[in-house]
Amino acid sequence: MNRREFMLAAGALGGAALCPKASAAAIPAVEAGEADVIVAGGGPAGLATAITFARLGKKVRLFEAHGALGGIWTTGLLSCIIDFDRSPLTKEITARLDKLGARVPRREKMLDSNYLYEPEYMKFICEELCREAGVVFQLHTSVVAVEKSGRDITAVFTESKSGRQRWRAPLFVDATGDGDLAARAGCGFDCGGANPGDPDQPASLIAMAYAEDDAPLARFTVNDPCVFGPAGQTLFNAKKEFLLELRRVGVEPSYSAPTLFRLRPHLYAIMANHEYGVAVDDAAAQTAATVRARRELMLMAMALVGKGGKAWQGFRLLATAEQLGNRGARRIHGRYKLTREDVLAGAQFPDAVAECGFCMDIHTTRYAERKDGVVVTAPAAPRGRVQPVYQIPLRACQAADVNNLYMVGRCISGDFAAQSSYRITGAAVGMGEGLAKALVRI
Repeated sequence: MNRREFMLAAGALGGAALCPKASAAAIPAVEAGEADVIVAGGGPAGLATAITFARLGKKVRLFEAHGALGGIWTTGLLSCIIDFDRSPLTKEITARLDKLGARVPRREKMLDSNYLYEPEYMKFICEELCREAGVVFQLHTSVVAVEKSGRDITAVFTESKSGRQRWRAPLFVDATGDGDLAARAGCGFDCGGANPGDPDQPASLIAMAYAEDDAPLARFTVNDPCVFGPAGQTLFNAKKEFLLELRRVGVEPSYSAPTLFRLRPHLYAIMANHEYGVAVDDAAAQTAATVRARRELMLMAMALVGKGGKAWQGFRLLATAEQLGNRGARRIHGRYKLTREDVLAGAQFPDAVAECGFCMDIHTTRYAERKDGVVVTAPAAPRGRVQPVYQIPLRACQAADVNNLYMVGRCISGDFAAQSSYRITGAAVGMGEGLAKALVRI
C-alpha cells in the first residue's frame, strides 16, 4: 500500500471525500517531518498502537509529554495490571517482565491476567519495544494544536525544548488518555458522570514506599500470603485493616479502601487517596489535585512513622507519581458509542478490534458517599456477578467529526458506565494493537 492509498484507507470508514485544503493554522512553527502515522501519547494505548503499526511496516512518530514512555504504568507508578492476557502484546510484555524478575503475584498465585510489577523495569521494556520496532518517539513533547483541511487533520503542532514544530501525516491517533488531541481537533465529547452535572470518577496519586520490616505490615498488605487461606480464599480484608490503622494514627484518608501492595521485600506501592470532582480538561484543577494528593500521602506517611509505633519504624515515601491517575476522561464522540448494555450483554461486533472482561468499576464519585473498606461499583454490575467478555468495535475508536483521527484507551466513544470497564490498561493495549492491524488491512 503506498502513502496515498494508506491515506485514503484511513478515512474510508468515514465515507467522506477529502475536502479542499483549508488555511493553515496561523502558528509560527518549524517544519519538522512527516510519517505514515502520528500517535499522541506514549502510555499503554499509544505504545501498543505505535509498536504494532511499526511492526507492520509503517513509519510512526510517537509524542509523549512526560520524561518516560508508559504513561500511568511508569510516570503514574500504577504497579498493578488487570485483564492483561487478551492480546499478543500483553502476553509479550508479561514475558519480558518475567525475564527481568519484575513481576509479582497480586494474589497467592501468579496469574498472567492480574499481577503487580516494578515500574522502573516497565520503563525499560517500553523503550526497548519501541526501539526494536523502529518507532521514532520524542519525550517531553506535547501536541498543542492541529491543522485541518475540511474534515481531515493535515498536521499537528508540538511544543518541546525544540520550540514549536509542525508534523504531517495522513493518519493520527489520540492515545493521550484524556482525549487532548481530539479536543484540539474540534471533536465533540462528553465529560463527567452518567447524568449532566454529575462528577466523574475520582483520581488517585500512587506512591512508592520503603519499610524496614515487612512482617508487621503483613495484615495491611493485600498480596501478603497471610491474607489467603489454603484454597486461595481471602481470610480478611487487608484494605479495611489498613484503613483502621490509618485512623488509629489520626488519619482519615480520602479513599476509604486504601491499598498497600508489596512489590518485593521492603518495597511497597500505595494507593490511598481520592481526588473528587476534578475535571480532566482543567489544568489548574489537575494541578491543585496533584498537590493535595501528594501532601496527603506525605502527611499519612509521617503520621504512621510518628504515631504507628515499632511496626512503622523507618517507613519512608520513596516517590510519588509524576502524573495524577485519572479514572475518567473526555469520552470523544465516535462512529459508535459503547454502552453499559453492551458491557453487560458481552456484545460482539463485526469490526471488533479488542475485547475486555473487566467489570464496571465505578469508585464513589463524592466524598460523602464513601463506604469503609469497599469500592462502590456500578449498580448494574453487583459484586459476585461474572462479567462476560465483550468486544470493542473499530467504530468506537474513530472520531465522528474528523475522518482520519482515531482514539485508543479510555477516551474512546462510550458512556460513563462502559468507560469504567474498558479504562483498564489491558484493554488499552488490546485497542492499540487491534486498531493498527485493522487499519493496515483496510
